[in-house]
Amino acid sequence: MGAGSSTEAEREPLLVPRPTETSSPPVNSRVYRRRWLVLTMFSLLALIQGMVWNFWGPIQNSAAHAYGFTKSDIAVLVLWGPVGFIPWLLFMWLMDKKGLRVSLLLSAFLMLLGAALRSIPLTEQPLRRWLIHGGQFLNGLAGPTIMSAGPYLSTTWFAPDQRATATAVASLVSYLGSAASFVVGPLVVPAPNDTQAGITMAVSNSSIRDRIQLVMYSELTAIAVLFVAVLVYFPSRPPMPPSVAAASQRLSYRSSICRLLSNLRFLMISLAYAVPTGVIAGWSGVLDMILTPVNVSQVDAGWIGFWSIVGGCVFGVAMARFADSIRGMLKLILVLMLAGASLSSTWFTLTFLSRFTHFPSTAATLYTSCILVGIFCSSSVPIFFELFIETVYPVPEGITCGVVTFLGNLVTGLLLFFLTFYCKELSWLNWCLTGSCLFSLALILFFRESYDRLYLDVFVSV
Repeated sequence: MGAGSSTEAEREPLLVPRPTETSSPPVNSRVYRRRWLVLTMFSLLALIQGMVWNFWGPIQNSAAHAYGFTKSDIAVLVLWGPVGFIPWLLFMWLMDKKGLRVSLLLSAFLMLLGAALRSIPLTEQPLRRWLIHGGQFLNGLAGPTIMSAGPYLSTTWFAPDQRATATAVASLVSYLGSAASFVVGPLVVPAPNDTQAGITMAVSNSSIRDRIQLVMYSELTAIAVLFVAVLVYFPSRPPMPPSVAAASQRLSYRSSICRLLSNLRFLMISLAYAVPTGVIAGWSGVLDMILTPVNVSQVDAGWIGFWSIVGGCVFGVAMARFADSIRGMLKLILVLMLAGASLSSTWFTLTFLSRFTHFPSTAATLYTSCILVGIFCSSSVPIFFELFIETVYPVPEGITCGVVTFLGNLVTGLLLFFLTFYCKELSWLNWCLTGSCLFSLALILFFRESYDRLYLDVFVSV
């Protein structure tokens, strides 16, 4: 009613693509159903790798009787996982130059060799212990690819509205393997009679060793089957990319490393990720040793560790799916998760000081607080990964996540290194956990987020 004709300026779009992107040619994209097979094979390999890494912590009492392992020995066996990240630059270079298939085949072969080495049934205990340590180290060498390649796989195979979910599945399933070891170990391997109040019959060391050998043979068989499966079929990438970001030009390996090390925002968020995840990895690896002074049995400690990690994995996949549906809210999700982690870890730590804080120290409070710590900390991992990639795009996903997982394992390694010297009283580990969560929350609150990869997928015509 009385409206005049619009001018040229009024007909301009409100949101305009960046000048460098308007001249980009259209990209033909397609999503293949085989992506779920690729994700499943990768996830199963990560599951077994996590189980092998966390095999000895949940059965530390049984291992002490069967092989004479001390608390320091158990800490070193867990430490081999972070030590395996020392040559991480080599594995990231291999993934960048040769693709995911070659990298995963090498990791699967190292896992197979390590599982075979520690399963050799020698009667000489000193040599047997060296073989066990060697097997754990070889399994740790598979960690850089297994723990870093999830976001690379999701970008290569999945559409933008499924990327965070695929990242969550691929990156959290190794934690699920750690959770499975909390249950499989204590249920299959009998605890010595002095750790089970209800058992009056003594359990012989030979019986414990036979059960440990049974679990190791089972894990060796599973790794051998997965190695053959990856050898037969595991393509590096689909025939056509699933999105514009997957087909875009990326920085070279050397330029990527330089870009990451000179990006203060990336270094800031890397510390926010590495400190709490590194601390909780070391803390959960010796959870049985932490809970023993408060009269928690080996089996009960295993169930606490199991439900804390499983809860984190389930909640992490759910939050990743939520992040896929409302893209651009990664910082807010992380703030809420880390706030929950800070509160629950403080609750758990103060429960151990019930004589001074008068917090009720019951099985229910220990279970609840410990499980909440695992839920909030573990579920933040895929959200962190997605935010890393958005922050430093076009740096390749494998290199970006390789750097941050190396930093996380460096923190875990330092924590376990100190544990080999200060292993008699472990309450200081609880304070490290609480401080790491508060430190990470403070860094995220001051972090300025950006979404360069998401912008490319939204505004470049496909």
